[in-house]
Amino acid sequence: MTRLMTRLMRHALPLLLTILALPAAAQVDRVDDIRFPPLARFDIPQPQRIELENGMVVLLLEDHELPMVEATALVRAGSGYDPADKIGLAELAGRVLRSGGTERMNGDQLDEWLESRAAGIEVAVAEDAARVTLNSLKKDFPEALRIYADVLRRPAFDAQKLEVERNRAIANVSRQNDDLFPILFREFQEIIYGPESPYGWTETYATLGAIRREDAVAWHRQMFHPDRTILGLVGDFSSEEAVRWVREAFGDWPRGTGTKTAAPAWRDRVTPGIYYAEKGDIPQSGIIMGHLGVRRDHPDYYALEVVNQVLGNNSVSRLFSNIRTKKGLAYAVAGQVGTAWDHPGMAMVFMTTKVETTGAGIEALLEEIRNLKARPPSEAEVEAAKRGLLDSFIFRVDAPRRVLGQQLAAELHGYPRDLLSRYRAGIEAVTPAQVRDAAARHLRPEEFAILVVGPNQGQDKPLTTFGKVTPVDITLPQPPERLRPKSGH
Repeated sequence: MTRLMTRLMRHALPLLLTILALPAAAQVDRVDDIRFPPLARFDIPQPQRIELENGMVVLLLEDHELPMVEATALVRAGSGYDPADKIGLAELAGRVLRSGGTERMNGDQLDEWLESRAAGIEVAVAEDAARVTLNSLKKDFPEALRIYADVLRRPAFDAQKLEVERNRAIANVSRQNDDLFPILFREFQEIIYGPESPYGWTETYATLGAIRREDAVAWHRQMFHPDRTILGLVGDFSSEEAVRWVREAFGDWPRGTGTKTAAPAWRDRVTPGIYYAEKGDIPQSGIIMGHLGVRRDHPDYYALEVVNQVLGNNSVSRLFSNIRTKKGLAYAVAGQVGTAWDHPGMAMVFMTTKVETTGAGIEALLEEIRNLKARPPSEAEVEAAKRGLLDSFIFRVDAPRRVLGQQLAAELHGYPRDLLSRYRAGIEAVTPAQVRDAAARHLRPEEFAILVVGPNQGQDKPLTTFGKVTPVDITLPQPPERLRPKSGH
């Protein structure tokens, strides 16, 4: 919900500012009569790209507004590469990469050094990559970068810190059925990508318990090499001094052995039908339905951005207007054809509703998807959607660090360097016919898997009304005594 509300605010703010800026003489009686001037053109800064002799790619983007520098390394070491019997390895090892210190400085010493200089090093592991960031004042940055390089190159993986992080992960597993939305999306991902795919995996007591310190060391040895790393610097520097800093910190890092890591797999086609997970301690049902989406480089990408805007990415979308506002069926409702950098996203619509309107909610979602073909988006809807996308695009490129972050991801996955600059022209070129065709191709209700999470009593219609029901077991086994969460962590 937080992410959804943030997106709504980003779409609404440009409109609000435009309305407030209108002169009194230009006021109108109806909002539909407002005419907006075309957006001014703006240039998106392009980072300088350098490749070191060891294969590390470096992107540099100067920003002299504040005397600070930020470094971000993306390493092809995401959770998608976890072994099936040690799910959670990358995330656990990533946390200890930072908290466990380095060969020269233990974790407590590292904390003290960074805090005394108002600097920070953080690690986050996603499916595709480990992201390691450094923030520092410019005057401290050369030394901070050397310590940051040690974190990337020479982590200690302190055994005690590993146990602390494991206990936190175990505690998270024990709470994973507390709230509706995490269950809904966790189980839906497994249904869509398949139980054999890392994109559908979830850590368990058993997989976390199987991880040893030597596994973290082996993970780092296999994954962390300069030719698997994209490093970006943004801030108050000249390119010449930044290149010098980077060469001093990373120039002698040996290139990897060239051993390839198998790309994560996923199920090509979802099994349609009704899936049900019982959660009896809530007074509502969560409903989510869909199938595989597409990759970010699909030819229909720009048309799908407009489809998503029309369907469910804002407060005037069809899902919100028809299901929440007019029918009063939903606490929350949204949907999109999802795209990811290196694998298909999920094409999905979802809602939460009263238990007594579960069947009506399923029917309403299906009706809106079918209406994309029966009542395709009009020219006015398409133009409004395009305007919303273009108005909000500035928030993706309004700060150099945001630009660099997206450029790093594009570089990691082999996308064109001018990807951001293409966006505006791509959206402007989309036609209503392309939107209709893209919606029909990528939202196919006859292929939907439909997951319902909630109580099994009080529903307005039996779920068998919509097809054969496959039970989804979300019961948590009791962890072994040695893995039970310890107080204080």
